Amino acid sequence: MNIKVGIIGGAGYTGGELIRILLNHAEVSLQFVHSKSNAGKLLSSVHHDLVGETDMEFAEDISTKIDVLFLCVGHGDAKTFLAELGDFLKGINIIDLSQDYRLHTNQQRPTFNNQPFIYGLPELNKEQIKTAKNIANPGCFATAIQLGLLPLAQAGLLTNIHTTGITGSTGAGQGLSPTSHFSWRANNIQAYKTLQHQHIKEIMQSLYQLQNHTTEDAAPNEGIDLYFVPWRGDFTRGIYISSTIDCNLSPEEATSLYKTFYIDQPFTHVSDTMIDLKQVVNTNKCLIHIEKIGDKLVVHSTIDNLLKGASGQAVQNMNLMFGLEESVGLKLKANYF
Repeated sequence: MNIKVGIIGGAGYTGGELIRILLNHAEVSLQFVHSKSNAGKLLSSVHHDLVGETDMEFAEDISTKIDVLFLCVGHGDAKTFLAELGDFLKGINIIDLSQDYRLHTNQQRPTFNNQPFIYGLPELNKEQIKTAKNIANPGCFATAIQLGLLPLAQAGLLTNIHTTGITGSTGAGQGLSPTSHFSWRANNIQAYKTLQHQHIKEIMQSLYQLQNHTTEDAAPNEGIDLYFVPWRGDFTRGIYISSTIDCNLSPEEATSLYKTFYIDQPFTHVSDTMIDLKQVVNTNKCLIHIEKIGDKLVVHSTIDNLLKGASGQAVQNMNLMFGLEESVGLKLKANYF
C-alpha cells in the first residue's frame, strides 16, 4: 500500500512529530508539508532532528493528489481552512488534530463534505474509525484521562471524579509565552485553568457514550461530574494523570476489569507496578496503574502528549482508516535514560 499524505501546518511541535513518523512509515508517501510562513525552506531548517533524514521543503501550494490530509493548525483555524476549501478536498480523508470538530452540537457530529467527524480515540471508537472519512483527533489531556476511566465507565461505576494532571511545556505549543519560557518553567510548577480546561467537554462526551451504552451522538451526561485540575510541569513532554473515584471494587477486581477492557489494544497497557513518565515518552503508549486506598480507587495514566496525545494517535487513526495494523510505523522506543 502507498498512502499519499499531505500535512497542513507542519512547522509546530505536532507537525514535526508527524513528519518524523510518516517519513519512517513503510506504507506512506509524504507528498507535501504546507506552511505559509516557511514556504521554500527545508523541513530540517525548522525541525533540526530531520537533518540527514529528508531534503523536502515546506510547500506553499496544496495538492489534491493525496489520500489523507492531516491538519496540524491552531484551534479555530481548521474549521476556517476546511470552510474555505470545501469541494477542493472532496474525496480526501481528513484527520484534524485541533479541537474544532471534537464536540457535538445538539447531539449531532460536525461534518465536512457531508461526512461526519468520528472522535478518534481507537480504544473507544475503533470500528467507526475503520470506515470513517473524517477524524477528530482527541486532545492530549483528554486522551490520558479517558484511557484511565473508560473501563469504569463501561461498568457504570463513574459518578464524581477528581483528577489532577501535569503536562510538559510542549503542550503549550511552539510559540513563546511567559509560562513556556525556560526561565519560568525551570524548577517551577503551577496549576492553571482549574476546573475549566477545554478538554473536559470531550472527556464527558465519551464517558457518557460508554457508561450509558448509547450512541456517540448522545447528549452530555448529568450523572457524572469531573473535577479536573491541570498543572504545568518542569519538563518538556509527557502527561501524568491521577484520577480518584469512590469504588467498591477490590484492587484485584479493578485490575482485572482494566486488563480485560484493554486486552486487544496494542498501545494501552495495565501495569501491576507503579508507572512513571519516562516509560512512555517518545512512544505511542498509554500505561495505567491502579491503587485502592480505603473506598477510593486511584487510577494513574501516563502518555507522551505529542504522540499518543497528538501525532502518534493521528497516525494510529490513519492506519485503521486504511486497513493497516494499528502499530505500523509506531513501534517507538521510550527515551528511558
